[in-house]
Amino acid sequence: MTSAPFVIGIPVYQGVDLLDVAAPCEVFKWMGDSWKGGRSVKVYVVAEANGAIITRDGLQITPHKTFDQLQDVDLLWVPGGDLLALQQRMKDALFLGELRRLAERATYVTSVCEGALLLASAGLLDGFRATTHWAFIECLRAHRKVTVVGGGTEPYPRFVVDDKNGRRKKGIRVTGGGISSGLDEALQLVKMICGDDVAKAVQVSMQYFPVPPVNGTLPSTSPCPLS
Repeated sequence: MTSAPFVIGIPVYQGVDLLDVAAPCEVFKWMGDSWKGGRSVKVYVVAEANGAIITRDGLQITPHKTFDQLQDVDLLWVPGGDLLALQQRMKDALFLGELRRLAERATYVTSVCEGALLLASAGLLDGFRATTHWAFIECLRAHRKVTVVGGGTEPYPRFVVDDKNGRRKKGIRVTGGGISSGLDEALQLVKMICGDDVAKAVQVSMQYFPVPPVNGTLPSTSPCPLS
């Protein structure tokens, strides 16, 4: 009997960050190609309604499904977006309800960049350690039930994994820092799901061996831009 596909859902909205969506789509596609003898991988970009989504960067993308067309997922990946989009989605009961529904039976509940604020607004980071884009760390601290990692005297992590002390079923949260962190985070998820060999194969296929030409410095603190 063929195993059921490993299903990944990426909810999007007007003003979503482009790389927050494109990075996991790229990495998880290579995961499916490299997971020999494993499960097939299905990545679905999903939205509240049919029609074009215009990213914060101005690129048009078309979701694969609407929320009511996507049932269970194995992995939920929530991207960030521009300020107005975030403020709207953080108060959108329908959108937050769909996140809770999809997270209910997902093994991995994840976010990148300001997507952590959406998970936190849905109550899905309560009791977990989590991080987000450095400029939004103080915004995440407003969610008192979330243990925030990064900022102050603590370095900003590329991603944070919290599986609630090994209780893997329904317990795994993985949250990423800003935008490009999604590449490292998605590769970490490949490692967790498929093992080192598949993760290395994905890394080699993508030629992901970053050596940035500049070396900027992140500030230790920043006021919440949503205030």
